[in-house]
Formats: sequence, structure tokens, C-alpha cells
Amino acid sequence: MRIRAITGFFFIIVMLASVLLNNYVFGVFYLLLSGFCLWEFYGLVKKAGIKPNIQSGLLNGIFIYALFALINYSSNTDAHKLLFLLPITLSAIFIQELFKKTDAPFTNIAYTYLGLIFTIMPFTFFHALAYVGGAFNFHLPLAFLLMLWANDTGAYLVGSKFGKTKLFERHSPKKTWEGLIGGIIITAVTAYIISIYYTELGLEHWIWTGILISCFGTTGDLIESMFKRSIDVKDSGGILPGHGGLLDRFDGLLIAAPIVYAYLYFITNA
Repeated sequence: MRIRAITGFFFIIVMLASVLLNNYVFGVFYLLLSGFCLWEFYGLVKKAGIKPNIQSGLLNGIFIYALFALINYSSNTDAHKLLFLLPITLSAIFIQELFKKTDAPFTNIAYTYLGLIFTIMPFTFFHALAYVGGAFNFHLPLAFLLMLWANDTGAYLVGSKFGKTKLFERHSPKKTWEGLIGGIIITAVTAYIISIYYTELGLEHWIWTGILISCFGTTGDLIESMFKRSIDVKDSGGILPGHGGLLDRFDGLLIAAPIVYAYLYFITNA
């Protein structure tokens, strides 16, 4: 428990620093973090006997994240032209498989692409939250993290004390409907407090953002649990003592970040 608490404390400090320092630290930090999550994903599926194209996957992951980061940084529309390089780089995953002698080449290809969708794309959308209004603004990604943590904390506290009705026992036996509702309520309270200090959005939009984070953050958690059960592992890794792997810590972000970005994009550009 002590190791878990110490790890959690430093984890929060690093996460807050990555958002608060400046846009370059923010961009580079989440590039590295998404790359390590992709590496962790490929390591997990290798344990299940699958052989993803790790080199092509990692290179494509770095390129996808960096490309969309460049588009966010630059007001020059020419940056969008680089998107046409993606078919070339992504095809390398197929081409690399031609030179490998495996029994299930398309399974390897599928899991290579799944790693990009499961890890790189969510962090790309999370990074883009800081630019959803145009110029860099750390308020939205910081608020996202605060509400995500509020949901996890609220769901755990309420679920452990009042939880009786299982939410999705087949994938996560400990989660309950009472915990989900508790997480939503505490996240909504957090959203209200955030709305007092950060006025980019109205209160109703902060509340809806919090609800989206609670619902789809929990969905991401369930999906990551389903993934681990499908390959028969308990934790995604051991890089965070007492907390498991990086995917275990960011499972709530995987589905919630793209959904929240889409919501905020259409709200701020309405």
C-alpha cells in the first residue's frame, strides 16, 4: 500500500507538470507516453503468441502523433498535406509481413493496426484537446485529467462502500452500478468547481464533459479488462509499482479522449 501511494503521488506530479509547463513539454511527453503504451501493448500480445510488426507499428505511431501535433502547432494549412504520406507509411506494415514466415500473417497485421488505434489515437486526441479552441490552452487537458481522476476515485469509494449491483461482471467483477453513479456525481461536482475558474465553457458543457468522461472512461476500463482477459494477463505491465502498467493507468483515457474531443470541437466551433 505504501509503494502504491508513493507511486501514485509521483505519477500525479509528473502528469500535472506535463500539462502545466509548456506546449512543447506537453507534446513531447505524450508522444513518449503513447509510444511506451504501444510498446506495452505489443509486448502483451506477443505473450499470447501473436507477432505484431513492432518496428513498423512504432514508426507509424510516432509519425501519426507527430503529424497531428504539427497540424495543431501550425496555422499553415500546408501541414495537412503531410496526411497523404500516411497510406505510404501504413502500407509498410503489410509489406514487412511479406518477408516474415508466420502462420497467421493477417492476425499479426490486425494486431499491429489495433495497437495504433488502441494507444496512439487516444493520446493524439488528448493532445489535441489543448488546441481545440485554436491556440494552446492547458485548461482543457488539465480539466480532463482532474475529472478522470475524480471519476476513478468516486467510483472506487462509492462502489466499495455501497456497491451491490454488478456493472459488467464478465469483464470486471469489482465494478458496480452504484460505483458508476457515484463516479458520475463526483465528476459532475468536480466539473462545477472547474467551471468557476475556467470559463472557456459554460457550466452545462463542463457538466456534460464530465458525464462523457465518466461513462466512456469506465467503458475504456472495461475494454482494457476485456483485452487482458482475452490474452490471460492480470496487469498490462509493471512499470508503475503497485499500479501495474501504463495501459492500466490510462485505460479511462482510451475511449473518453476521442469522444470528449469530438464533443468540444463541435461545441467550440458551433
